Amino acid sequence: MLLGCIGDDFTGSSDLANTLAKGGMRTVQYTGVPNVPAAQDVQAGVVALKSRSIDPSEAVTQSLAALEWLRAQGCEQIFFKYCSTFDSTPEGNIGPVADALADTLAAHKVIVCPAFPGTGRSIYQGHLFVKDRLLNESGMQNHPLTPMTDSDIRRWLGLQTRHTVGHVPAQAVFDGAARISEVLEAEHEAGHRHIVVDAIHDSDLIEIGKAAKGLPLITGGSGVALGLPANFGCKASEVPWQGQSGKALALSGSCSAATRSQVALHAAHHPSREIAAASVIEGRLTPQEVADWLLDQSGLPLAYSSADPDAVAAVQAQFGRDRSSKALETFFAEVARLAVAGGATRIITAGGETSGAVVEGLALGSLEIGPEIDPGVPALRAGSDLVVALKSGNFGAEDFFEKAGRVLAGTA
Repeated sequence: MLLGCIGDDFTGSSDLANTLAKGGMRTVQYTGVPNVPAAQDVQAGVVALKSRSIDPSEAVTQSLAALEWLRAQGCEQIFFKYCSTFDSTPEGNIGPVADALADTLAAHKVIVCPAFPGTGRSIYQGHLFVKDRLLNESGMQNHPLTPMTDSDIRRWLGLQTRHTVGHVPAQAVFDGAARISEVLEAEHEAGHRHIVVDAIHDSDLIEIGKAAKGLPLITGGSGVALGLPANFGCKASEVPWQGQSGKALALSGSCSAATRSQVALHAAHHPSREIAAASVIEGRLTPQEVADWLLDQSGLPLAYSSADPDAVAAVQAQFGRDRSSKALETFFAEVARLAVAGGATRIITAGGETSGAVVEGLALGSLEIGPEIDPGVPALRAGSDLVVALKSGNFGAEDFFEKAGRVLAGTA
């Protein structure tokens, strides 16, 4: 294995695996830390954790366990992947995990670059934008678990790390890889260990990738991985895929604006059922009831708990944030398990926490990377008769659910 990757959630990990596979690397995504060695032909291994919103100390413990396994596979470089909207709190978990990985690897000049222009995420003057909005004005300030109230990644990361945070400005990035390397070295000499790097075009990410050659640790969104396969002599290639027939269904727990629009469009044309958080928490609705309903519907039915920020806040105020989110994650995981047991062969999920819960509920050990559905979202084969799509809340076109159904079936 050449490149070892640690993802802090399952949707982001599949996003990264998709980027590497398109770049020509033989890539496998693992659910949690494997207990057996990787196959000899794997060039990039992505260990997907569910560590984004857990206690920082536990996130560090899980990430270091993943690092130990990846190093045992012979990895030459480590990539710590987090969300392109830098989802985190002032306590972590990005900073504590990055610190622990850097310490273990004796890594300096650690690139911090969540940019992914293909999905509208860019960094300019150290500030993260979502399309034409600053991060803290994009809707992410209302995230139920990791509200992002500051777009300055240098300042936000500075709250989480023991180290000072440097910066490679856009003009240096525009000048190419050699100039990026010069500024990284200058920022290192100035005493900065983590260094935020601006990027507003995919071409910027390619140059950042070139500058990252030989660095023991890189951190960021999947976009910065665009330039990494070439460092290992790999060339872009088409990802093979065999579609899956059978019953399809969609589960959505994301409350992002993008997912709510996707849910609204899909619900206008397909069987859809809203899952009220209170009904789940109080036990008035069971996973078996929803799984049976999904299996009884024709086409591509959708069960969703996605709601606007005010509704989410009201539920959290009544039942508590942790209890609310845990109840819904557990519910969707069991719905997915029962649906697959009942014959479902294509599962589409929306939302990082929801997707992670579903992957764990289905006990999916490793995932074969397929073609891209929308930027950052690949089709994934989980078994001989099961395929899945795991979508981050903010990703995907408005017709994502329909498109995912076609790609998973091999009819797109």
